[in-house]
Amino acid sequence: MTTTKIRTRFAPSPTGFLHVGGARTALFNWLYARHYGGTFVLRIEDTDLERSTEESVDVILEGMRWLGFDWDEGPGPDGDIGEFAPYFQSARLDIYKSYIKKLLDEDKAYPCYCTPEELRQRREASLARGEDPKYDRRCADLIQSEREALALEGRESVIRFRSSDEGSTVVNDLIHGEIIFDNAMLDDFVVLKSDGTPTYNFAVVIDDHLMEITHVIRGDDHISNTPRQIQVYEALSFPLPEFAHLPMILGSDKTRLSKRHGATSVTEYRDAGFVPEALDNYLALLGWSFSASDTLFTTQELIEKFTLERVSKNPAVFDMKKLEWMNGVYIREMPIERLTELVLPRLQEAELLPHEIDAETRQRVKQIASSLQSRLRTLADFVPSSRYFFTDEIHYDEAAVDEFLYQDHIPEMFEMLHAGLKNLQAFGESDIEQVFRGVQKHLGMKLGEVIQPVRVAITGTRISPGMYEVLAILGQERTCRLLENVITKVKTELSKA
Repeated sequence: MTTTKIRTRFAPSPTGFLHVGGARTALFNWLYARHYGGTFVLRIEDTDLERSTEESVDVILEGMRWLGFDWDEGPGPDGDIGEFAPYFQSARLDIYKSYIKKLLDEDKAYPCYCTPEELRQRREASLARGEDPKYDRRCADLIQSEREALALEGRESVIRFRSSDEGSTVVNDLIHGEIIFDNAMLDDFVVLKSDGTPTYNFAVVIDDHLMEITHVIRGDDHISNTPRQIQVYEALSFPLPEFAHLPMILGSDKTRLSKRHGATSVTEYRDAGFVPEALDNYLALLGWSFSASDTLFTTQELIEKFTLERVSKNPAVFDMKKLEWMNGVYIREMPIERLTELVLPRLQEAELLPHEIDAETRQRVKQIASSLQSRLRTLADFVPSSRYFFTDEIHYDEAAVDEFLYQDHIPEMFEMLHAGLKNLQAFGESDIEQVFRGVQKHLGMKLGEVIQPVRVAITGTRISPGMYEVLAILGQERTCRLLENVITKVKTELSKA
């Protein structure tokens, strides 16, 4: 394969967020272009003027950048970048109309004056007769005077492509193999709407040809569109690109992935605490695999190993638990400096840190991040897992409190710990351990019987990093203050019994 000529594209419609299915399509196009040293194009298909919004464009671009899918041509910060600009379809209407004119001039397309109501009635009648409800070509062979008369009635017209109704159209798909479509099943579809905007099946052909796209890699929900597009390519004497249709993504119940299966947009996963390299890695495995045993890949490894030959024909099932596991692996393996930078905004959003972060606070957060790193599945776990490091308002697990704190010996044990910890000259982990062991020995208890009540008292939960490590990070003053608060709380509750 010639590496210098590969050109792929991702062409989202800005009518909402960048969803998982679109992100997977973008990833496969990006990986294919990068693998072969080709060009990755980002094109915005915004001809749906009613639903397309600038906000959606911004969210899509933001999601692409967050995932690391840099594009070689497409929207830039100060306008389109690339020799085939513009890359917004709404700015290419004159281009489409010039090709519509060519089709009309060559009698490969024609104006249709049928109203939506007439079309609906005919479809219903065809279905009632058990026939395929395709367009009946009523306007296909009107003479000019008939067209003028219909226009004088005030009827708006669309432009329909004159499809071939004989023989078959063959799609040589790089994933599914040869797919044959009976042309008799294809109707004369609309290529230009009455408002002057092109339809998807027409505009995409013009854009892919003019932008010299060599490989059209998209979801297999587009397979039924492909024979229509191939006929447009042939009518305009355009060379065909290679087609590759990716398998559908299903939810855990084997139905098409949707909102009810959980987050589906890229920004939702980002906000939920997933890191981009984990989401990239997981999306790559939705329909592609390198081997049965390999699941974790760096971005560079994905680029090196990705080929369409390893893409499956079968639908892929989205497994949130597997994504969370993978995300946890990436968090555990990332440099602590990066983890620190990722959790700082979350702590600020939770109002546990001020807007301005000084060096001392940053270092303390780094310590806490290092302590919790091995326990995190997502970045969102960090705030609830670390809240007790930043505030005296502990969120207690009441069941744990009932089990470990409301016992007669607890006030005495905590007072002994408080006195020992308060008198320490140094407050390192080994110093703290000696105090705990001294209390354990004095009371004749197991070490865990001392540590677990303190864990509940200080963190509010049964689970935390090592207790000595937690207290060392909290510092002597806060540790003693928290113990004082709990001693008062426990004595008050025991007095009520």
